[in-house]
Amino acid sequence: MDLTKLRHIAWMMLLLLGCATALAQDNDMILNRPYADVKPLHFGFSVGMNFQNLAITNNGFITEDGEEWYADVPAHSPGFSVNVLADLRLSEHFNLRVSPGLYFGNKMVRYLNHRGNPEWLEQSHYKQSQNVKSTYIVVPIDLKMSAKRYHNMRPYFTGGVMYIQDLAKERSEQLKLKNGDVMLTVGLGCDFYMPFFKLCPEIKFCFGLKNILEKNRPDLEDNPEVMRFTQSVNKVKNNMVVLTFFFE
Repeated sequence: MDLTKLRHIAWMMLLLLGCATALAQDNDMILNRPYADVKPLHFGFSVGMNFQNLAITNNGFITEDGEEWYADVPAHSPGFSVNVLADLRLSEHFNLRVSPGLYFGNKMVRYLNHRGNPEWLEQSHYKQSQNVKSTYIVVPIDLKMSAKRYHNMRPYFTGGVMYIQDLAKERSEQLKLKNGDVMLTVGLGCDFYMPFFKLCPEIKFCFGLKNILEKNRPDLEDNPEVMRFTQSVNKVKNNMVVLTFFFE
């Protein structure tokens, strides 16, 4: 994900944290939900946004007619996320959290022929695109490491793994991606203790561990014009930034 997009997400997170901090500080003299963190098990739900990306490794493959295609994801569109949560208290500062849910989103992959000319009349020999829509079933498992509570706030970090399964139907397009993946996740957030619930804004960075590119393409054996895109790419990995609001 490009630095400009990360800065926008970071500023959004800081603004939301600032607003929530102001709300919490209004009641600093009153300790909201003083026994919320003592419960051995509690539940909740979350809504949020996800920004999906693909880390694409190109190999410089040159076709028989001299084309050299490179793929990337130049822009990112926010998707929608919804999860349920189960939180198990392990100790004063550590919790184990499982939050299965659904992530909806898409990635627009752009292909450019580095040996092409943008002024060509037939633009398909210079640039093409592919819209990769995803509907992920996700099962994140996180270890939450919390600081000491300060009035009605408590910052925390998370680390864990997340299994994802794409429910999208198989499509015969330039790049075909495998449906399953495992991601490492790191995140940070803050618990804000409201009178009747905890509000927990959280930002999480997710890094795919598997090469999800399907190199075996028997569906394109008779279509070299499309097969050249798969031949030009060695590896594709999932990356994702997730902005979540937990209600516990």
